[in-house]
Amino acid sequence: MKLIAANWRRLTLAVLTVILVVSSFAVFTPSASAETYQVKLGTDKGLLQFQPKSLTIKPGDTIEWVNNKVPPHNVVFDKAKNPTKDAGLAKTLSHTKLLLNPGQKQTTTFPADAPVGDYTFYCAPHRGAGMVGKITVQS
Repeated sequence: MKLIAANWRRLTLAVLTVILVVSSFAVFTPSASAETYQVKLGTDKGLLQFQPKSLTIKPGDTIEWVNNKVPPHNVVFDKAKNPTKDAGLAKTLSHTKLLLNPGQKQTTTFPADAPVGDYTFYCAPHRGAGMVGKITVQS
């Protein structure tokens, strides 16, 4: 009888340990994964605008920039118009190389620790024509 009770306790302890380990994965696993959003460089109607020209994302999300109409285009984040006015951050988010052909793509992934706030970006060749956009990072 003592042998059965001892084995029962060991089995119960083993089952509780497994349940604890499995439940810890559920608790510590991130609840949301990063998203990828698409922004067209030039509208479908051929206007010198980003489409959409404003977007709200979370830190860790990615923007896929797609050269659409009226090239050449690029994406430059304004170093004076981001939450920390950090020139280094603006440079890492930017793609200054011109995209010449429709369908060309580049991506920007916002760091997981990106400061919350508004990030203004523009197309250097068409900035004077008003080709400016805004990414809002929210936690």
